[in-house]
This record gives sequence, structure tokens and C-alpha cells, in this order.
Amino acid sequence: MDKNISFTLKVWRQRGPKEKGGFVSYQMKDIPTDTSFLEMLDILNEDLINKGEEPIVFDHDCREGICGMCSLYVNGHPHGPATGATTCQLYMRRFKDGDTITVEPWRSAGFPIIRDLMVDRSAYDKIMQAGGYVSINTGGVPDANSTPISKEKADLAMDAASCIGCGACVAACKNGSAMLFVSAKVSQLALLPQGKVEAARRAKAMLSKMDELGFGNCTNTRACEAECPKCVSISNIARLNREFIKAKLKD
Repeated sequence: MDKNISFTLKVWRQRGPKEKGGFVSYQMKDIPTDTSFLEMLDILNEDLINKGEEPIVFDHDCREGICGMCSLYVNGHPHGPATGATTCQLYMRRFKDGDTITVEPWRSAGFPIIRDLMVDRSAYDKIMQAGGYVSINTGGVPDANSTPISKEKADLAMDAASCIGCGACVAACKNGSAMLFVSAKVSQLALLPQGKVEAARRAKAMLSKMDELGFGNCTNTRACEAECPKCVSISNIARLNREFIKAKLKD
């Protein structure tokens, strides 16, 4: 049975990357529990606009758990308290009447704040541009059945490819490390024949770009894995380390 709840929403407001920000509290009244978290923010923004106030800036696109743009820190969790879900898949039935809900942007040197809850995640694009692709011309496309790939490797590659690049791993990590993201993108290519030709260059280039952009190092706390909305495994980080070491040995 549907019901409504009322709660206090504490939202981080910041007019720009160079300006000082702070929390602003809003009293939300009679919000249906079947409302998604982003729909709740839409309701708040409509109310702010009607009052002649500045709406809250936040990222969103597909609202179907595919794109990862709805990257919000909710009550201390990237994407909120729901496991294996993005913020747009979080519903208000997860909260109780009278709760205080705190919403923040990603906190990372690699993701500077643009405004309010929106951050600049173009660093991920730069890491991908450094090596997250296959550029070698391998000729015509062969029939899929003619390329022997074990189901185990195919499944691992698909699991790694499920990473949506939302940045939750960075937000969850005490070091602000992007290792889970980088390792997932390296793994999805390293496990398949198409990615073998450039494997050595890819691992070195992507890790080098990650360091250059200000992301921290991995210390295996597994916070990234716990908060990842697609449940990407940290076993990919071990694979990335192996790819990197093999590349350095070839040097």
C-alpha cells in the first residue's frame, strides 16, 4: 500500500568550483514512497522555481540505471543505501517518515565540483582516451563461432564491461582511487583476443593517465566493490596489476 512520508533534506549547495559551499536544509512534505530519488529532487526543484529560487543542479540522463550520471552521495553511500543500484533506481520507500537525508556530490580531487551536486567526470574520458580501446585493424569481422573463447572468459569480460563509469568506486575509496574503473576497462579487453595486440601499451598508458589526473592508489579496502552499482569485482584489479607487471617486464 502506497503511503507518503515527510523528511528533512540536507543538500550541498555550491555556486561554482571556486566558491565556498555548504549544506542547505529543505522540508519535504507528503512525498509518495513510490517516488524515485531523482523524482523527489524534481519535486523540490519545481517548488524552488515557483518560489523564484535557484533549483538544485544535479546530473541525470537515462534514469534507468544504464548511464551512471545520477552520481549522488546519499547518507554516506555513493548512489544511496540500495545495493547494486544507481541513484535513479533508489526509491523513497528506503527511507522513513521524519528521516534526515543528506545529499552530497562525489568528493574527489579527480572529480572537481561544477555546481551543487554536479561534478566534472571528464577525467574518466581522458583515461579511456589513453588506452581503453582497440585501434589495430584486424581485418574483416570473422564469424563469432570461429573464434574460440571459453565461456568462463567471455563471462568475465562481460562482467567487467558492465562498468558504467559512474565514479562510485572513486567516491567510496578513502584514497580516491580509480583502480576499479581502470581495471574493469582493461580487463574487458585483456580477456578477449581483440585486446591482446595492444595489451602492454594499454595497461601502462591508462594507469599513467590515472596518476596524472590526481586519483589515489588502491589499498584493497574493497569499499569500491561494496558500493559499485554494477557489482564489479576487485578481482579485475589483480588482473590489471598482472597486465601492468607483464608490460613492464617486456620493457
